[in-house]
Amino acid sequence: MSRIFVVGDHKTGTGPANVTKEYIRCLPENTLYQKRTSKIGRLPELFINILRSDIIFFSGYSAQNVIGMKLARKLHKPTAYLVHGAITYENKINHDENAHMSEVEEETLRLADRLFAVSSRFCEWLKDNYPEYKDKIDFVTNGIDERACSEVANTDFTKILSIGGGMPRKMILHICAAIERLNREGYDFTLYVIGKDGADTEAINKYPFVKNLSLVSKEKKEELFSECGLFIQNSCFETFGLAPVEALLSGMSILCSKECGVLDLFSSLSEHDVINDYSSSYEIAEKIKYIINHPNREKLLSDIDFDTMSWEARTKELVNKLFDIKVRK
Repeated sequence: MSRIFVVGDHKTGTGPANVTKEYIRCLPENTLYQKRTSKIGRLPELFINILRSDIIFFSGYSAQNVIGMKLARKLHKPTAYLVHGAITYENKINHDENAHMSEVEEETLRLADRLFAVSSRFCEWLKDNYPEYKDKIDFVTNGIDERACSEVANTDFTKILSIGGGMPRKMILHICAAIERLNREGYDFTLYVIGKDGADTEAINKYPFVKNLSLVSKEKKEELFSECGLFIQNSCFETFGLAPVEALLSGMSILCSKECGVLDLFSSLSEHDVINDYSSSYEIAEKIKYIINHPNREKLLSDIDFDTMSWEARTKELVNKLFDIKVRK
C-alpha cells in the first residue's frame, strides 16, 4: 500500500493546523507526519520521510514546502498542496504585504503537482486568479467533527462573537458599526472579539460595547462559544471558515458574509442568513435583528449530513485524489 507523508503544522491550534490534525487522525495507519517542531529538527525529518513515502501531502503555507517539493520532484514522487488561504492577496487586504511570503507562496503553487482548495468557492477563485495552474487545481472541502455538536442551543443573543481580531479582512469594524446602530435603537448588545491584533484593532477598541480579548486560550474560546448566542463572520475574503462551523456545533446561530466558503455546506440558506454587502452596517444590523428573532441554528444543522461531511469521509475523498496524482514535468 502506498504511503503518504503529511507535511505541515498540526499542533498550534490554528485553523489550518486543526485541519491537518484531523486528516492525520483519519489517514491510513502507515501515514507519516511531522513530529518535530524546531527548524533544526524538521529538516532532516522532512528528508527522511520523503524518502520513506510514496506521496507527499503539504498542508498549509511554509517555506519548508519549497524544499520538500524540490526534493520530491528529483525523486519523481507526486506532491499535493492543501491551499488554506491566499497569502499574497490576504496580506494586501490586511495592509501587511510581505515580499518573501509572496515568493514562497508563488513557488509552492508552481512546484506542487496538484493544488487542493478547501472549498469549491475558493477553488473557482484560484482558477480565476491563477489561470496558469488551472489544470491542476481541485478541491476537498473541509470536514465537520460530529463529536463537537452540542444538543443545547445558546439563547443569550445579547452576546455576539466574532473571530479575527484586528485583521481588516475580517471586516469586524462594520459589525461594530451595525451594533452601534442597534444599541442606539434600544438594544443592549455586547460584541466579543478574539484574535490577534491588526490594523483595525485601535478603531475596534473605541466602541464601548466591544470586549476585545485578543488571543485567548482554548478553554476561554470554548467558554465564549457556549455563552454567546450569535456568531458573525463578516470577512471580505474567507476560503472556508472553520469558526462558523464550530460556533454552529457549539450552540450558536450564525451570520456570514457571502464571501465565506463555508456556505457551500448549507442548502437551506435564505437571504436573512447571508450578508451580501460586508461593508453595509445597515444590512448587518437588519440581519442581526432578524436572526435573534428567528434563530437559524437548527435549520442549518439539518443541512449537515455527517456521513458525507465528516472528516472520515473527506479523508477518503482526499486519499482517492492523492493516489490519482501524476508527477508533472
